[in-house]
Amino acid sequence: MSSDPSFRSMRPKVLEMSGVDKTFNGDVVALRNMSLRVNDGDFISLLGPSGCGKSTALRLIAGLSTPSAGRITWSGGKSENDLGVVFQEPTLMPWATVAQNVWLPFRLRGQSYASVRDEVLDALRLVGLEKFLDAYPRELSGGMKMRVSIARAMVTKPRLILMDEPFAALDEITRFRLNNDLLQLKAKIGCTVIFVTHSVFESVFLSDRIVVMAARPGRVIEEVQVDAPYPRHEEFRTSGEYAALCRRASEALHQAMEDAA
Repeated sequence: MSSDPSFRSMRPKVLEMSGVDKTFNGDVVALRNMSLRVNDGDFISLLGPSGCGKSTALRLIAGLSTPSAGRITWSGGKSENDLGVVFQEPTLMPWATVAQNVWLPFRLRGQSYASVRDEVLDALRLVGLEKFLDAYPRELSGGMKMRVSIARAMVTKPRLILMDEPFAALDEITRFRLNNDLLQLKAKIGCTVIFVTHSVFESVFLSDRIVVMAARPGRVIEEVQVDAPYPRHEEFRTSGEYAALCRRASEALHQAMEDAA
């Protein structure tokens, strides 16, 4: 993945949000005039305080809700293979094995396990859980459950993966490890990611673009470019460049919080 900003701007568009508003119950404005272009291969973090519309934006992109105004357009149209979603909780079926949980997107399309077994095993290999395909969620740690959820989102090799604070409930060591793993997985399957987080540090480590949002109404107030090259490792986390980018993103986040006050 190139970090050259000019290269990123030349990549083909996956989707675009144009002047999107979302209002609930007639008067609760969750989003106002949100515009965002998502290019192929982007890793975009939506960073902002609670209530700024980050998760609402993801739901709109996923098609789980519709804009009150504006539009969301997919380049070339949207198909069932275009989207994978990872929620804040792993949302695994407790009665199903790891392999059966990863099979779920195919099952919903009427495809038998036998016909996609290789794809399921490949996804589990990607997240390092190929030896746990017959295990049940109750037998897994929190980090392992999230790996299963990520494998399920990636198994169909979607164009875009939406991730709604997937690591927020995990301890810091596990979170750092999964951050590292996520970048490796993205490089392997070549997808585009939109990632919701409250963490400045996480957003800088993962992203090439950080979209900072303010609340009441939810809106974009700044975009921070992270031009550090991929792959990123521990030395990036301890570099002066990382510290400077964290300060810049933190300043933008504090401004967002003041604007929402």
